Amino acid sequence: MLEKRGIKASQKRVGRRMKKMGLRSITVKKYKPSGSKGKVDDKDKPNLLEQNFKAEGLREKLVSDITYIYTKEKGWTYLAIVMDLYSLSIIGYSYGETIDAELLMKAIKNARAKGKFKKGGIFHSDLGSQYTSNKVEKYLKELELVHSYSKKGYPYDNASMESFNAILKKEEVNLHVYKTFEEARRKIFEFIESWYNRRRIHSSIGYKVPSEVENEVA
Repeated sequence: MLEKRGIKASQKRVGRRMKKMGLRSITVKKYKPSGSKGKVDDKDKPNLLEQNFKAEGLREKLVSDITYIYTKEKGWTYLAIVMDLYSLSIIGYSYGETIDAELLMKAIKNARAKGKFKKGGIFHSDLGSQYTSNKVEKYLKELELVHSYSKKGYPYDNASMESFNAILKKEEVNLHVYKTFEEARRKIFEFIESWYNRRRIHSSIGYKVPSEVENEVA
């Protein structure tokens, strides 16, 4: 952001200024996957993405995940997310009290409303029961998307989605105690639409914000 304003400053200089101002960056422990001993039917469920998170255009490669968010009112609630790997924009999401195929279907439909998917495009997810349900698999085929799957217990296969989840947790969810479901819903909406998609820069897309990339192509 400083460079965009024509201000040259090294990380060390920024660090010194932050220390002087009493500012500290938010940090989290590095994630260490423990793997899983449970059996999952991964027959005919190939990993087509193969950790290649670069896309040539919008709606060519999509990644998805469901994350957990706690509220005092409802206990655990669930957020289904769909990200476009070209722009890193969250193009579809759905927040609900139940983790099921319907939650995921709504997120995919919201993503579809942002623009037509590329025919034969990749939709990558884990092997969770919501993603492997007949309803979701049928809908992806109707959209002419090819389903790709991460290996069981191997988060690196969906690293871009894991990265977003970490950002969401450390910059929003872990900083608040949500009293009600509605409060959490509002805060998540504001984080995704007002901050992440429109103001948060990413080095992997040239220090632009996702909405910039979306608008450039559109």
